[in-house]
Amino acid sequence: MSRVRIFIDFGSTFTKVVAFDLEKEELAARVQAPTTVDTDIMTGLNDALLKLRETVDVTDDDIKNAVACSSAAGGLRMACIGLVPEYTTEAGRLAALGAGAKVVGTYSYEMSRSEQRELEELAPDIVLLTGGTDGGNKRNILHNAEVLARTGPEVRNIIIAGNKSAHDELHEIFDDTGKNVVYTKNVMPEFGRLEIDPVNEMIRGMFISRITEAKGITRVRNTIGAVVMPTPSAVLEAARTLADGTYKEPGLGELLLVDVGGATTDVHSVAAGTPHQGGVAMVGLPEPYAKRTVEGDLGMFHNLDTLVDIAKQEGVEFEGEVTDYGEVMAGLKKLLSIPSGDEQTHHQMMLARLAVKTAVNRHVGRIEHQYTRNGEVWLQHGKDLTEIKTVIGAGGPLAFSADPRYVLEGAARLNESAAVLKPEKPQFWLDSRYILFAIGLLSLEDKDKAIRIFKKYMQKL
Repeated sequence: MSRVRIFIDFGSTFTKVVAFDLEKEELAARVQAPTTVDTDIMTGLNDALLKLRETVDVTDDDIKNAVACSSAAGGLRMACIGLVPEYTTEAGRLAALGAGAKVVGTYSYEMSRSEQRELEELAPDIVLLTGGTDGGNKRNILHNAEVLARTGPEVRNIIIAGNKSAHDELHEIFDDTGKNVVYTKNVMPEFGRLEIDPVNEMIRGMFISRITEAKGITRVRNTIGAVVMPTPSAVLEAARTLADGTYKEPGLGELLLVDVGGATTDVHSVAAGTPHQGGVAMVGLPEPYAKRTVEGDLGMFHNLDTLVDIAKQEGVEFEGEVTDYGEVMAGLKKLLSIPSGDEQTHHQMMLARLAVKTAVNRHVGRIEHQYTRNGEVWLQHGKDLTEIKTVIGAGGPLAFSADPRYVLEGAARLNESAAVLKPEKPQFWLDSRYILFAIGLLSLEDKDKAIRIFKKYMQKL
């Protein structure tokens, strides 16, 4: 059996290939080539594999056994429909994000015809239909099912994770519609209790069986082993493995992982997030232990205008000869966000730090002080991550930054209010070799090796 194991990420921009020497537990090579999903995805894959062969002695069997993840062709796009925004709709959104999806739309209560048309225009890969606890309200989920049944061919794949008491009527509604409808356990079977894992598995299964085929990615199946999950799901799998460890290989403990990209900034936390202060009560929907959020307005290329607007609102002062915020944005956009010279390098680092700061602020919980008839109370919404000791940075704007620590410090609580529950005194680490997706894929087969390899290449900042 070969000691080389190959992992592939079909990204929106680049197809990345990582080869591990499992015997030595080392990174043998990491190469990439432009992704060509819009023409023939095999072109980009073959280019990347050619580069790999120039670096590492790999066999045809090594390539045939390779496994991959994908975010090409827009990744996995989902819409979530529920009853109450703060509960079943949010539960569905958390499940979709945890499965590696990009949530392109959320709907609550009874959908209108205008929302039906909007959903058809969005044309999501999967619609997740939730609503009602088991044995509870059926009217809402049945109404929304009838709306979905009337949608055109743009809405094809539907996962139902709502009130199980409505399943018989739901089968009748979708009968003869030609839509691919599957059922799984209720994402919120009881009020305030989440059951996300079954939904995650159903989403990933549909991604593998149907969505990759629709995006043309299954054309690689004669060359490599399989595309097993969306790329963000592989990164979250890596984060969970690194945090939890195994009985043989200790993990890093609860952690926060920030992945800064050109289109989004993703934040992953693997932590219970329960209150660390006495007298604080949790309110709202319970938070998943392994949580992912996606900030689609905080990408370092596609959303430079948003980041510059945030900088303006916060009164960030850019150094150098630049006279206004528009000059900063125009200068970086002209060079595809790749800075030229010390001044632009500094501008990009400031915006990347702002992206990290804003994304983490949105991800973590908050404490709210209220006065009641019974006196003062402290209420916690979301996760308390103040005690997190490990913050890992990933993504090009961090891996290739002139000062990644400066950028990643945006994840820590510095001058912000104590009500924002960000890490207070974390240690910063960097995925400098850009291998987290491969660590996640390897962890599906051998968690011990995955942990040891990543520990070897973690860069302390």
